[in-house]
Amino acid sequence: MQDGTFWPYREPEAVVIVRNGILYVRAAISRSNDQVQILDNAKHMYYSAEQVAVPENGEISFELKIRARSKDTAPGDLYDGYVSLNLLDFTTGGALDFFVGNDQYASVYAVLPFPGVKVPETDGTKYFCIFKEDTDFAPREFNTYRITYNRNKDEVVFFVNGREVRRETGTPVKFNSFTVALGIMTEKDLTPEGSVSAHGQTVIAEWSPITIEVTEEG
Repeated sequence: MQDGTFWPYREPEAVVIVRNGILYVRAAISRSNDQVQILDNAKHMYYSAEQVAVPENGEISFELKIRARSKDTAPGDLYDGYVSLNLLDFTTGGALDFFVGNDQYASVYAVLPFPGVKVPETDGTKYFCIFKEDTDFAPREFNTYRITYNRNKDEVVFFVNGREVRRETGTPVKFNSFTVALGIMTEKDLTPEGSVSAHGQTVIAEWSPITIEVTEEG
């Protein structure tokens, strides 16, 4: 934090199990922040120990399986509690994500005002976050999620179970490297009275190991 203190993305009562190569986390959502949206959204997060460099010419892909199940989340409201894969570039503010809930998922493409990150100036909107929701997957079961980024082409492609579900071209910033994050999150806008994101709901997250592939182009 800017004042030198730390804001932990860790639910104190979370149950964590690693079994058969799967990371399992069950967390009752309790933490919230009344002032900063980004701090309110992320409840329980794991970050890669190292950043993954993006090739100058070619593409990089991240793939894993995710299963999401929740209890006492609002029916039909993905953003009341979900499981995430986040690819975060803390040199540009870029974020490429999958958010997975009980009965739908979203692909996410964003440039965000992360604390302490200087976002490159562009001719367009500096900060944005574009969600695309879908229900064409196996709810409450393992599905395969893949995000591919090509820096030379300024292109991002999202896949679910091997099927292309979204393609973004002309990305306004060049992503340089990604910190990979796995999380339990909400996405509820702060109100004048503060946070409304925690109301006793529980999210169960399961993630497989992540496969990272780099393809260099001549």
